[in-house]
Amino acid sequence: MRIALVNGPLQSAVCDFGVGHQMPLGLLMIGGPLLDHRHAVTLIDAARHHLSDDEIVRRVAAFGAEVVMIAHVGSTSAHSCCLRVLRAIKAALPEIVTVYGGVHPTYHYRAVLGEHPEVDIVVRGEGEATVIELVATLEQQRTALTLACDLSSVAGIAWRRAGVVVANAARAPITDLDAYRIGWELIENWDDYKAFGLGRAAVVQFSRGCPHTCTYCGQWMFWRHWRHRDITRFVDELAMLHTTHGVRFFWLADENPTTIKEVWRQALEEIARRNLPIALCGSLRAQDIVRDADILPLYQQAGFAYVLMGVETVTDDTLGKIHKGSSVDDAYQAVRLLRQHHILSIVDYIFGLEEETPRTLWRGLRGLLRYDGDFVNALYITPHAWTPLGHQQLKAGTVIEANTWKWDYRHQVLAVKHLTPTQLFIGVKLVELCYHLTPRRLWRILTIRDRTQRRLLRYSLWHTSLVYWYEIVEFAAARLRRKQKPVQASGQQFVLHPRAETV
Repeated sequence: MRIALVNGPLQSAVCDFGVGHQMPLGLLMIGGPLLDHRHAVTLIDAARHHLSDDEIVRRVAAFGAEVVMIAHVGSTSAHSCCLRVLRAIKAALPEIVTVYGGVHPTYHYRAVLGEHPEVDIVVRGEGEATVIELVATLEQQRTALTLACDLSSVAGIAWRRAGVVVANAARAPITDLDAYRIGWELIENWDDYKAFGLGRAAVVQFSRGCPHTCTYCGQWMFWRHWRHRDITRFVDELAMLHTTHGVRFFWLADENPTTIKEVWRQALEEIARRNLPIALCGSLRAQDIVRDADILPLYQQAGFAYVLMGVETVTDDTLGKIHKGSSVDDAYQAVRLLRQHHILSIVDYIFGLEEETPRTLWRGLRGLLRYDGDFVNALYITPHAWTPLGHQQLKAGTVIEANTWKWDYRHQVLAVKHLTPTQLFIGVKLVELCYHLTPRRLWRILTIRDRTQRRLLRYSLWHTSLVYWYEIVEFAAARLRRKQKPVQASGQQFVLHPRAETV
């Protein structure tokens, strides 16, 4: 069959002006198995190329696609534009089978299929094995329209039978992550994906899952349990991407690659042994960095340039409430250990984990200054209904941003009692400004001896500034266009279906 993989056309200031666009790894992961089963596959990265709906439809038609599969790493924030694209495709090419995958449709499949006829099928959870079986079933019944097809044998999907939403049995998690290859050949121009001024970049995944149950995160439920790839084959892939495609920077898409220290140590040793001229960035837990103090030289030898750490807050009490499983002191030590080994730290801080007031904002700034990471990534709590904390907040709180394309952690979604949206926005921006312009931080950027680190620091500061000012202009423009009105959290859009957690 002819299959078009579409990366939803979500636009992001962080991608356009900040770290750069990341390739749609999830679509490449299902593209490889489809190619291996001799299907014709094309990738349409509408986000990277800022494609209009009409242009997406034109490309789908020009390819002669029989099936369109759409997703986006942003999931909830990209939900509205993914539906819009599928609506346009169905209007122009009604015979095409539309398949929607990702975290948001996985948990909200009933609402998606019940309210949006432009979506024929939802893939729930991991997609590699599911899409192979799904396409094979569709191909066997290709003379019939989707609504007439019998898809009851395909595990891991939801669909409509005679107009009624049906959820098939969940598919078991993939045990061998190397059983399905990534379709790297679907990338037509590798120069489309660059990061941190280091040249071509690729997103890779060593492991899936996370053993921790943070209440604001749903990834540990989506991936079910932690698994990792064969170390040699994983590093072979890094070497191939560098040698064949000139990739110099790798994002680790793992939720928690450091889960088992010995496995992680072996992976670092293998990367270091190859002596590849590459740089790495990954999201790692502060407590694991502290745990790994004795092997941090391996991090440096393997090429780690940045570590993204979710410190989330500056109080142990709040960390306990969200089941983070780490402490404030862990974050403090982790930043210093990374700096000793010439690795830059980016600390994630979430506003809204507690009731924000001017005092909590001041406390947050003081705590962040104590952490002293090289950069802070200021985020807002985003109440995804499938997470324990999000479900609770949606029931008890007030949603002030009903437009889900702004559910990207960069916009305030929930009201706070003591601050208006404008006051909170100004407070967050002041925290960012005061943090990044402290004399100590500026002096470090000016005087750091390591030439590579100095270049990375200056590049990151410049692009952080671009995003910072873009968000201020965007907020001011939104204030001029309309006066924001609170919307009470209700309706299927925000409420988790009782069976939605079963993926």
